[in-house]
Amino acid sequence: MTGDAGDMLSWDESVFRDESVFEIDHVPETFRHRESQLESLKYALRPAVRGSRPLNTVVRGPPGTGKTTAVQKLFGELGTRTDVRTVRVNCQVDSTRYAVFSRLFEGIFDYEPPSSGISFKKLFGQITDRLVEEDDVLVVALDDVNYLFYENEASDTLYSLLRAHEAHSGAKIGVIVVSSDLGLDVIDDLDTRVQSVFRPEEVYFPVYGASEIYDILSERAKRGFHDGVIGDGELERVADLTADSGDLRVGIDLLRRAGLNAEMRASKTIATGDVESAYDKSKHVHLSRSLRGLTESERDLVRVLAEHDGRRAGEVYEAFHDETDLGYTRYSEIINKLDQLGVIDAEYADVEGRGRSRELSLAYDAQAVVDRLE
Repeated sequence: MTGDAGDMLSWDESVFRDESVFEIDHVPETFRHRESQLESLKYALRPAVRGSRPLNTVVRGPPGTGKTTAVQKLFGELGTRTDVRTVRVNCQVDSTRYAVFSRLFEGIFDYEPPSSGISFKKLFGQITDRLVEEDDVLVVALDDVNYLFYENEASDTLYSLLRAHEAHSGAKIGVIVVSSDLGLDVIDDLDTRVQSVFRPEEVYFPVYGASEIYDILSERAKRGFHDGVIGDGELERVADLTADSGDLRVGIDLLRRAGLNAEMRASKTIATGDVESAYDKSKHVHLSRSLRGLTESERDLVRVLAEHDGRRAGEVYEAFHDETDLGYTRYSEIINKLDQLGVIDAEYADVEGRGRSRELSLAYDAQAVVDRLE
């Protein structure tokens, strides 16, 4: 351990002024470099403030580009300044139509619906009845809507939301659809019955530029750390690593972990070594988030894949079936979902005498995946 006693933390000191600033779901007081996107969203939501149905909107962009923060920021403003009701649904957690509407019910009535014994029709009716009774406008954000597509629930969910005013005259519901899957074409992948009524505005969130990343992380560091904890050189290194990943969440997590590393050394300042060692974990923020939303059988398949990396789909299925007793149909559904999530790569290859078969490999280092399944 190096440094003078004055550079060392005492047991009751911390490098953090406010550690919550480095939480991934923290909504910052200042939200920079997304002014045009915020204006586009405000334009779409403005009719709701006047008591009319807002324009439906599709928000697209790579992970860690500010989409969720923008929605939370605007929903916060609407909640404090207007009578518009807003509910953000995390579709990674609530990935069925019934689960989405249960979350809407909770947002409107401030308590959860019964866990059993209530049909979707009744749940839907109670939500629209209350909206009409109160003459309220409801804006629903389907965050990470790609998970509804992975479970084949997107079309039914959107159809119910978009047709609410026909099912119950006077119900006013607008939808913001948020997707981080750039391979997903939200409109084209919906049923034609939904496409006919879904004519959304589109708002795109590009990857942040290097100077924008530094600016945002500098603001977070200023609010989250005590003065002098992180120097310009260390902050620039964090920004460079974040730019390489293209995901701002990597940088936010990296600042927090670097601070914790400094505290572990009982140091009042973050060193470059604290940043470098923290990056091994922070660079996998997206992987950790993807794995966290998987069911037990989906996690079982990821474990099997880690042991059979690069093998053909048939071989992997045999091992998966031996472990879970699940059939090929469910196995194939999970493979498709993991492929869409970017957890695995499923490439078709010609097999002599057997036609085409998929070769399955993890998109990340196998040990990194296994470590995050624990």
